[in-house]
Amino acid sequence: MILIYPDARLRREAREVDLGDADLPLAIRQLELALGAGPGAVGIAAPQIGLDQRMIIVDCTTARRPCLNHGRLVMLNPVIEDREGRVLGREGCLSVPDWVGMVPRSHRILVSFQTPEGATRRIESLGFEARVIQHEIDHLDGILFIDRVVSVRDLVRRP
Repeated sequence: MILIYPDARLRREAREVDLGDADLPLAIRQLELALGAGPGAVGIAAPQIGLDQRMIIVDCTTARRPCLNHGRLVMLNPVIEDREGRVLGREGCLSVPDWVGMVPRSHRILVSFQTPEGATRRIESLGFEARVIQHEIDHLDGILFIDRVVSVRDLVRRP
């Protein structure tokens, strides 16, 4: 079940994932199922399904917008280490289903994270995939895209 704004749980900062947690595979599976249930969804964060963990899944492989991407990424404890450029783009969210808005994001990011297997990865992401990663990491900090719209005029009802 996807939490819908204004559910207060969407505003909480998530805790770090413990890689030794025996329930981690189940949590990842719940997150995968929620992502698959969202129409056209390209990303999801654990807080969106009520899990208090710094975990996201990003998958731009089926995105309508063409982009260079890294495939399906299950990212635990992601951290943006570097960013560059500023671009304005339209965003929506499974937790704010009736609205879309224009949000400024970095064009390029360098992000580090842990895989479910415990490996540490560091990737450079550009364009749309970088936007999705930034959007999902915001969820881990209790930030929604509606907090980042340039102007209230840039927030419109989803067609």
